[in-house]
Amino acid sequence: MMEPMNYLEELMERYPVLDCVKSQIREAYGILVTCYENGGKLLIAGNGGSCADAEHIVGELMKGFVKRRPVSEEFAGRLLEADPHLGKELGEKLQGGLPAIALTGHSSLSTAFLNDVDGELIYAQQTCGYGKKGDVLLGISTSGNAKNVMYAVTAAKAIGMKTIGLAGKDGGQLKKAADVTIVAPETETFKIQELHLPIYHTLCLMLEERFF
Repeated sequence: MMEPMNYLEELMERYPVLDCVKSQIREAYGILVTCYENGGKLLIAGNGGSCADAEHIVGELMKGFVKRRPVSEEFAGRLLEADPHLGKELGEKLQGGLPAIALTGHSSLSTAFLNDVDGELIYAQQTCGYGKKGDVLLGISTSGNAKNVMYAVTAAKAIGMKTIGLAGKDGGQLKKAADVTIVAPETETFKIQELHLPIYHTLCLMLEERFF
């Protein structure tokens, strides 16, 4: 069993270039722990490769990452009460999840809002619909200036959500607006994205260790 912070130290050993954002990663982790301790959820927005990253993060949080995460005995019992046959299989196979929603995969909603209102506000609209005070929005933008992500950050702040940025270059507008922004120390998009993956993998590992 590892302590959550051991994963952060391991990241620094494997990617020394990220030492400059170690404190921001730790701060982002603290924001997410508080969110999940209080029953909140994570909303994630990004474009292109960052869109894929948003979906990737959900995949690591909503099921077992490096741990199996069995459901509690109490919940397994309730599943059996709900259906003795189906409940047994569910109790054996379901896993604990940390609630996370990628705002990138709702094509009917997104295209309707694009057609009827304004495509740049799609993430902000979903943030207004899903977000509650105490939730967290993670905005991913390699430049830090993606307009649709910035609209979502503004909406999140108005709701009372915490905001985390994952950026590159100089952090752009995202660095100025978010509660904490982790700025990968690269300037080319593909190199920024190559560093984003180990950063969010580490955050997911830390959270899994903390809650499971």
